[in-house]
Amino acid sequence: MSLKAIVKSVISGDSLVLRGRPGPQGQPPKERVLHLADLQAPRPGTSTREDEPWAFESREYLRALTVGKEISFTTIHSLPSNDDVPRDLGSAEIGGVDLTSELLRSGWAKLKEIKREASEEDLKKRALEEEAKAAGRGIWNPHGQTARAVHHTMPLDSQAFVAEWKGKPIDGIVEQVRDGTTLRIRLLMPDGDHQMVNIALAGVKGGRVASKPGETSEQWAEEARFFTESRLLQRPVKVQIWSLPNAAPTPFQSTANASAPASASIFIGTVLHPAGNVAEHLLANGLARVVDWHAGMLSASGGMERLRAAEKSAKEKRLNLYANAPVAAAATGKVGAPISGQSREFDGTVTRVWTGDQISVLDKETGKERRLQLSSTRGPKLADQRQAAYAHEAREFLRKKLIGKHVKVHIDFIRPKEGDFEERECATIRYGNHGANIAEQLVERGLASVVRHKRDDEDRSPDYDKLIAAEQNAASEQKGIHSGKEVPAPKQPLNLSETATRAAQFLNGFKRLGRIPAVVEYVASGSRFKIFLPKDNQTFTLVLGGIRAPRAPRSAHEKAEPFGSESAEFSTRRYMQRDVEVEIDTTDKSGGFIGALYLNKNENAAVALVKEGLATVHAFSAETLPYARQLFDAEEEAKKARLNIWADYDEEAEKAAAPSEEVDDNGALKTEYLDIIISDVRTSNFGFSVQILNTEGIASLEKLMRDFALHHKSPIASPPGFVPKNGELVSAKFSDGAWYRAKIRRSSPIKKEAEVTFIDYGNQDTVAFSNIRPLDQKFRSLPGQAHDARLSFVKLPKPDSEYYFEAVERFRSLVEGRKLVANIDHREGQLYHLRLIDPSDPAAARDPLACINADLVAEGLASVDRKGCRYLQAYPQVVQKLRSSVSIAKRDRAGMFEFGDVEESDNE
Repeated sequence: MSLKAIVKSVISGDSLVLRGRPGPQGQPPKERVLHLADLQAPRPGTSTREDEPWAFESREYLRALTVGKEISFTTIHSLPSNDDVPRDLGSAEIGGVDLTSELLRSGWAKLKEIKREASEEDLKKRALEEEAKAAGRGIWNPHGQTARAVHHTMPLDSQAFVAEWKGKPIDGIVEQVRDGTTLRIRLLMPDGDHQMVNIALAGVKGGRVASKPGETSEQWAEEARFFTESRLLQRPVKVQIWSLPNAAPTPFQSTANASAPASASIFIGTVLHPAGNVAEHLLANGLARVVDWHAGMLSASGGMERLRAAEKSAKEKRLNLYANAPVAAAATGKVGAPISGQSREFDGTVTRVWTGDQISVLDKETGKERRLQLSSTRGPKLADQRQAAYAHEAREFLRKKLIGKHVKVHIDFIRPKEGDFEERECATIRYGNHGANIAEQLVERGLASVVRHKRDDEDRSPDYDKLIAAEQNAASEQKGIHSGKEVPAPKQPLNLSETATRAAQFLNGFKRLGRIPAVVEYVASGSRFKIFLPKDNQTFTLVLGGIRAPRAPRSAHEKAEPFGSESAEFSTRRYMQRDVEVEIDTTDKSGGFIGALYLNKNENAAVALVKEGLATVHAFSAETLPYARQLFDAEEEAKKARLNIWADYDEEAEKAAAPSEEVDDNGALKTEYLDIIISDVRTSNFGFSVQILNTEGIASLEKLMRDFALHHKSPIASPPGFVPKNGELVSAKFSDGAWYRAKIRRSSPIKKEAEVTFIDYGNQDTVAFSNIRPLDQKFRSLPGQAHDARLSFVKLPKPDSEYYFEAVERFRSLVEGRKLVANIDHREGQLYHLRLIDPSDPAAARDPLACINADLVAEGLASVDRKGCRYLQAYPQVVQKLRSSVSIAKRDRAGMFEFGDVEESDNE
């Protein structure tokens, strides 16, 4: 009886594997092997034996004729089965053509020796064989088979093979389907050789099929294998090899750049049939799932996009693997659907970079700042020593690319709170005219890795495949975190503001440099910044000169001054992490540097704050600044607009309350603020010398000293027998080796030395006659620039007191090397009585009577000079301030008040 079946595959030129039709759910049908009776074809080889001559061509003839087609067959005799697959001896027809006759006619098989009496049918077959022999067809070809090598095992050097053939199409024939996504293929190499390879389909993974008795296949695995078998087994295909199965980058691991074994057991590749890519069809039928990390091989050509579309279709139709999958929430797929009441898409400005994968963006529409995590991206960790350098580089990359820039944000999902991780909005952030994804740029530079999401986890970046591709490129090029290099963690920056002494060491150098490129690392308040100098790896505190911003809260529980928070927020949003320039003027008592901050070369931060009504001008410190007029104009502008601090400003009331600058009836001098620097402090018989800055005299002195130095480079000898006289102006060499103008205080011809006062700086010294010369006439016209001075209202402890030297040293620490503001309270001949004000002291900005004189009293290192200061009562407000300072010293038992009240006895 004739039966019908479909040819699944051809074993050799005389043997076929037959199957029935699949079940209603695609279940694999039963199989049987049919050996064509009386025929003998060459046997294909295996890994242990060579092909017999013409074995491949013989099988190819029968394969091309029958595979995938329906045939009619008749069995003559049953043979012992192999692996429970029935084996029969018989004949078969396809389209009414007898296969045995066709094989004999074409010369791809020969008749076996028949030990029975030949029938008419046998004679016909013998005649067909003789005809093929005479014509030299098939195996009877007198020239023999073309020489070829058939390699039944994988290439010995798999890496070299992939490198040579990566992405190039190679003709092949599918020899075996191990599971739905794993094939054994005969590659027909261009040189004529055959290479057997195992291929895992790129981008997909099907269920595992049981390989041993007693094992159970995974769900839908048998159906997936049959799906692929029925379409590809022994069909000609095009193969593109992409990779070895080691492409998942593992940054910071010891095996991050370890090469795969020289000989691999499988390649990852694409198998294309004329009807299409079987991987897409497997996914579309719900018989396989997408493999994320293969995106690097396929996304460039759009292959990954097609695979995901096919998988999505199967999920929507709930086919096979997805039959029982939960239905996704409808809202999650809607572009623009709000999350937590906020827009899913918005435009904004980047205000801060927190880490290599987190930034803050100011929502343009709502004005709210939102902290965002880059979707599917994980930056290096600063806390890990191996990652710290890359964490710093990633953060700096984001800062340079994004800070202050306009970006487009799409919130992809919200990562819920988990353990130590707070709830966070995860977003794709694009910038620039081309809408570049900043996360992709980070990953392709090896400055971030891609999060491996769980299967069916839809909370991921919409550019996930591009991120995977970027990561694999970075890994193959050994960039950044994939380099395997041990990069040392960045050194901790040197804090120049740690102490006032350290700050003073750098002051002159900064002043010589003028504007210095820097980065604002932190904003403590509207006018106080932490500055980072990348070139020198240094940080310091910068206080904006000439203004006072309201105090901002340092913690959630601390109360701020009015508009302190607004001032700090303005500076944070405008200057935080920006590339700026700073210009240093002086230092304060705590080690901070006072100066200016410029954004984009010409925006002065101090002027900007004042113009917004978020800071006030500090008059006596602002007057000396080159941008003083801008500050005062900005303040007037803010007052007129009644901005922020000036919301309740009353111009008439201010005029009425303004203090008179006229001379007081009680003898107080008119207010006269001077910018000074103390050039010398004398320990014995305490006193000091000052230079008045910003005058023509100082400018002339600078020129004179340059000429003076040149003049004394020449070996000018003193006149023979030169003896300087008391009160004479001379040139004298100071202990620093330089020459200065000096005045003889006392001359000793016996000792051949003189006590001198250097008239431009106030220093006093004893100098040998050999280091004294007559002062040239051309250097006599400029008056001496040092002015003798003393402190107004107060006096230090007596020289024999144990507190005297402590007081002098404290005075030095407060004034030396620092630009101060002085008010002349009294003139005693050429001696100035000065009230000294430190413009960098926050107290001076709040209290117009705050001064160094009062500070020394409050520290118990000076007392009110009630007997010696005749003008004391002419300044009642100052007296009140000094009384308050005395009370503080007594309360704190500071300095001379350590053991009780000594003030009265000190003034007796």
